[in-house]
Amino acid sequence: MAGPGTAREDPTPMQPQPPYDLHAADDDRPVTVDRREGPYGEVVLRRRGGGDGSGGVFEIIANGCFLMDTSDGRSERLLIRAALDALPAGRPSPALLIGGLGVGFSLVEAAAEARWGRIAVVEREAAVIDWHRAGPLAAVTAGALADPRTEIVHADLVEWLCGGPRTYDALCLDIDNGPDWTVTEDNGGLYSPTGLAACAARLTPGGVLAVWSARPSPAFEESLRNAGFTRVRTEEVAVARGVPDVVHLAVRGA
Repeated sequence: MAGPGTAREDPTPMQPQPPYDLHAADDDRPVTVDRREGPYGEVVLRRRGGGDGSGGVFEIIANGCFLMDTSDGRSERLLIRAALDALPAGRPSPALLIGGLGVGFSLVEAAAEARWGRIAVVEREAAVIDWHRAGPLAAVTAGALADPRTEIVHADLVEWLCGGPRTYDALCLDIDNGPDWTVTEDNGGLYSPTGLAACAARLTPGGVLAVWSARPSPAFEESLRNAGFTRVRTEEVAVARGVPDVVHLAVRGA
């Protein structure tokens, strides 16, 4: 999740809040591991299962809205792979910005790929960063966080994109359930003409914008074209129930 606040780079581990509740439920009922109130509302880390020694499945809930869990991660990984595949062949050490740390699957996918250069992750929720730095989700991302290419930035993504001079070869954004289903009202600005213009300004010529969504959005595809992006397309990942997860892809012109 990344989505207002002052940008702050976080090079050192954060201390966890009072001890995490890691006891395993006897059945599949979720157990609240940690609960925080922040400037954007409540964010909760829950665990389902784990009584069999498997470790269970962790879930992130924001203001009562389910965001993601550690049960699958195929579409979060596709977000990174599809962006890299869409870049011009032979581009050396492309720089990557991941919007939203979440449960860490996108970061892990990026760090496992030697072709990426610097990898910046912008996350607005201090709690989410804590869970990865010194909490239960460290088991997912410890190796990726230790990668010298990785930089964690504690900031609101929309504000981060609108300020500062850095550019990237790919922006891989996953801060909502999609352009039509935002976690907070402020996030809607990311998918507006102003937000898409900010994304284009942060991309190098030929750079790729990839946006995760829990469902296809033809309206967003049209917004990307209206914003001047080319090669707009959508890749789908089938899920067990309901409509597929998708990755919207678009390229900034040269």
